Amino acid sequence: MLRIILVFLLGGLIAQAALPLVSDVPIQPLTAQVRRLSEAMDFLGAPLTTDDQAKLRELLVRPDAMTSLAVQGILDRYCLVGVNVNPESRVKLAAGEAKRELVAGGWRTFLVKVHNEAGVTANLLAVSPNAKSSFEGGWFNNPSDRYFRKTEGKGYVEGSDPELWLDLELYEGQLMPKELSGLALEYRIIQMYSRDVGQREARLLFNVGQGTQDLGFRNEANLLFTSLRALEIGLEVKDEEGQPTTASFVIKDRQGHVYPSQAKRLAPDFSFHPQVYRHDGETIQLPEGDYTVEFSRGPESVLKRQMIHVDASHRKFAFKVERWIDPAQMGWWSGDHHIHAAGCAHYSKPTEGVLALDMMRHCQGEDLKIGANLTWGPCFDFQKQFFTGAIDKVSQYPYLLRYDVEVSGFGSHESGHLCLLQLRQQMYPGGNSKNHWPTLGLNTLRWAKAQGALVGPAHSGWGLGAGTAELPNYIVPPYDGIGANEYIVDVTHELPGANGKMLPAVDFLSTVDTPYPWELNIWYHTLNAGFRTRISGETDFPCIYGEKVGLGRSYVKLAGKLDYESWCEGIRAGHNYVSDGRSHLFDFKVNDAVMGEKGSELKLVAPGEVEITARVSARLEQEPNPSIQKRSPEEKPYWDIERARIGSSREVPVEVIVNGYPVAKTSLFADGQIRDVHFKVPITQSSWVAVRILASSHTNPIFVVVGDKPIRASKRSVDWCLKGVDRCWSQKQRFIRADEMDGAKLAYEHARKVYAARLAETEAP
Repeated sequence: MLRIILVFLLGGLIAQAALPLVSDVPIQPLTAQVRRLSEAMDFLGAPLTTDDQAKLRELLVRPDAMTSLAVQGILDRYCLVGVNVNPESRVKLAAGEAKRELVAGGWRTFLVKVHNEAGVTANLLAVSPNAKSSFEGGWFNNPSDRYFRKTEGKGYVEGSDPELWLDLELYEGQLMPKELSGLALEYRIIQMYSRDVGQREARLLFNVGQGTQDLGFRNEANLLFTSLRALEIGLEVKDEEGQPTTASFVIKDRQGHVYPSQAKRLAPDFSFHPQVYRHDGETIQLPEGDYTVEFSRGPESVLKRQMIHVDASHRKFAFKVERWIDPAQMGWWSGDHHIHAAGCAHYSKPTEGVLALDMMRHCQGEDLKIGANLTWGPCFDFQKQFFTGAIDKVSQYPYLLRYDVEVSGFGSHESGHLCLLQLRQQMYPGGNSKNHWPTLGLNTLRWAKAQGALVGPAHSGWGLGAGTAELPNYIVPPYDGIGANEYIVDVTHELPGANGKMLPAVDFLSTVDTPYPWELNIWYHTLNAGFRTRISGETDFPCIYGEKVGLGRSYVKLAGKLDYESWCEGIRAGHNYVSDGRSHLFDFKVNDAVMGEKGSELKLVAPGEVEITARVSARLEQEPNPSIQKRSPEEKPYWDIERARIGSSREVPVEVIVNGYPVAKTSLFADGQIRDVHFKVPITQSSWVAVRILASSHTNPIFVVVGDKPIRASKRSVDWCLKGVDRCWSQKQRFIRADEMDGAKLAYEHARKVYAARLAETEAP
């Protein structure tokens, strides 16, 4: 009976369809394509309706002979045009049933239905004489009413043409490749921008290469659009104390479309974000209608939602951001030591990335006090101009932005990327670009340390996965990535600092932006071997994480006013904890020894019991998020307070770690309140002690020295390190230049000797 009803419904659908239905479509590739299409529409901020998404999911779970027709019945309603490629590869168009509505100063997204009878796999091309950029390849527009043309030797010059009211492009990306698949039926995405308000006719032409245009001009369609007026909406943005501030805004209409459209945003608004950042008194363009606004200011604030109705009489709205905690008020200053203004998800051409002012807005909108804006391989020669050896002039206290360097995409990057902070000179001697740098990381560290830089491997976990979440584990990883790989060698070295004094070659390991078992395992083992490397939190925005800056943070305790150098020195001293910003570990002490002060060291004459104290806080939403709870540590988000939730409760575990193992634990109610925790644990040998909420936050260690003996906590750890040197060499030697090879062999042999000596000094566990 259901099958009969479906046939009758499809019969009616076929009779009413604006575009011809395509039959005999292979189900499996259609299913894969429809899923990619839905993901792409979500990414572009123009999702299918919730009801249609649910219908598609049901159809794709149980496909049958009627599935392709039912899918077309849903997707055709979103189609602006249908494109038919006949068996001779001639293209003709038919108008679709999507509502031809644009918005002035913004982009709208539609589908294009492609019936590919010829099975061609060429690029589908869309052009319009009303969008000169698509015809001549030189024009583009910005969100104002101005147009610009690139001229030989003169850059971009302003021009105008009343017929050039439109811009359009077929969306191409990882989910939607340029080439047609050759499948008889597929859907593409077209994005359209309108300069003007009111009714405008657009002439659209499609082809799949020269000579495929239909001889009767049937590859053209003349469509009448209505372009809605966008109103300038004023925003009043205040913090919890009623002071002007900057906040993140995600604005959606009833259909879930994101405003302003993500399709063609210009900095400081990023196309790969649903959110935009606006300061008190600034504006945004919105057509008349109803919207849901989600707003916040980083992980220390509460995500709030507000409904607004926009019309000629309602053009200003007030938003008040509320904190659940303010670490800066207690002297703990947040920072992300690894963000970028170019590359990965960023704009790359023609602007070579974005400017400091754009990155500063994002830091302010996420309430990130320190932003280390690292120049790296992509756009290096453009971005290097912004380095000054001091904080950038766009900084607005207490928000400080500074350009430094990540060795990534050049030099020693194959052995592990390096974050170089507090540089006085950004260019390695011998050239003025990135192409002459050392291929041995230790040589780069030697140059950076000599100028007083704070240095450490970026995204530490890459190349160190061992296929287990156990901490610590003793599986020697492959050392085949760009994380803390050569660190296993460099940590054994000392190098001259700015005053000639010998200092550890590595100051910190980066954490929070790769799987926590991979990051923490190598750190735990080298601490057990007696090294005192600290950790710092990073995001690697917008490469590992493009969602926002500050997803990984260091909170550094400072006694006085915040400045970049003091913040960096706080990391060097280990006077910081790392966090996703949703949990906090303040004032960690072992007896009277304070983390980050006086070498973070407590001396005991003999083994005995110590008292461990800290002030801790965390905030979980009321309802659990099972999708995050169930993910493996190797799936994003790698660090997230939801991973720490105990069952379906609103509690998280606070653990004391001694030499890599939890020795005491208590539960914390994660309602945002700050609570004191107290533990008493026995210390039987020289050890390192830390506190963590796995995987949301982790303190740096306090070193408890018993009877003046060095920390040699585990033979298995030192042996793991020793084996790691050989494994790393087997992977990295091929990347080292001939003129550095002798030095590299000496560096690795030095590491072997150090670990061998420490192995002999280490008592059985």
